[in-house]
Amino acid sequence: MFQTLYSYFWWERLWLPANLTWADLEDRDGRVYAKASDLYITLPLAFLFLIVRHLFETYVATPLAGLLNVKEKVRLKATPNAVLEKFYAATTKHPKQADVELLSKKSGCTVRQVERWFRRRRNQDRPSLLKKFREASWRFTFYLIAFIAGMAVIVDKPWFYDLREVWKGYPIQSMLPSQYWYYMIELSFYWSLLFSIASDVKRKDFKEQIIHHVATIILISFSWIMHCTVFYPLDLYPAFFGYYFFNFMMVVLQSLHIFWAYLIIRMAQKFITGKVVEDERSDREETDNSEEEEEAAKNGPLSNGHPVLNNNHRKTD
Repeated sequence: MFQTLYSYFWWERLWLPANLTWADLEDRDGRVYAKASDLYITLPLAFLFLIVRHLFETYVATPLAGLLNVKEKVRLKATPNAVLEKFYAATTKHPKQADVELLSKKSGCTVRQVERWFRRRRNQDRPSLLKKFREASWRFTFYLIAFIAGMAVIVDKPWFYDLREVWKGYPIQSMLPSQYWYYMIELSFYWSLLFSIASDVKRKDFKEQIIHHVATIILISFSWIMHCTVFYPLDLYPAFFGYYFFNFMMVVLQSLHIFWAYLIIRMAQKFITGKVVEDERSDREETDNSEEEEEAAKNGPLSNGHPVLNNNHRKTD
């Protein structure tokens, strides 16, 4: 059964233009062609990227954060409460009013105390400013190096100035060592992002990030044999499955880039007009505006979530 699925997946009519076979892409006359088996190396390289990232964030990004005076915001911690913690972990982080009232009875807390507990508990799970800074530093560093390296290896190629050169001899095109390593490193990096996405900073575009990473991995992987865009291939061959499939992936990526560009433009507009600028993709920190927090600011620190008053009596809800 596996062999049958394998044969269907690599059916030449899916991935190659008419009248071409995989045999046409075998190495010959000293020329080396891209092969699917080349991609296996990207998985161990992805784990190597995770190690390099850890070292970078620990020994480069963290000291840099200190130099730039990146400080953590002091967060009030939720008082340990087994009933509320169980509901938070197993049901939802955002209970409805009916749930709040029920939890109030079960936990022995007032409704306002339950609401405050969930606000503080959600804040505890939000990534710290240092974590955001370290992650952003790592991505910025990689993208900058990748851009410079990419320009360095392509600027002297004829297809950098004339895109029609990309299709010269397509798809029987041999590869250069610079192409090989650029593909392998880029693909390994996006594998590492996909592997670490569960532990990275969670933003509102979490699902879009997953779609982006998967679409990018598919495009990089399959463009290692294939080069599909919209118009030029049709000058050489009739459209085939690979043409439609990869152009669909390109549309997915383009749509995500337009979405992120909109968020960036909106943040830039707020910055220009003097408004407070926040990452549109991040959840806002929740604050306590209850009377108890106001009393805490006047009368001193909190004890188990309650402000201690000057007359040594605790204010109750």
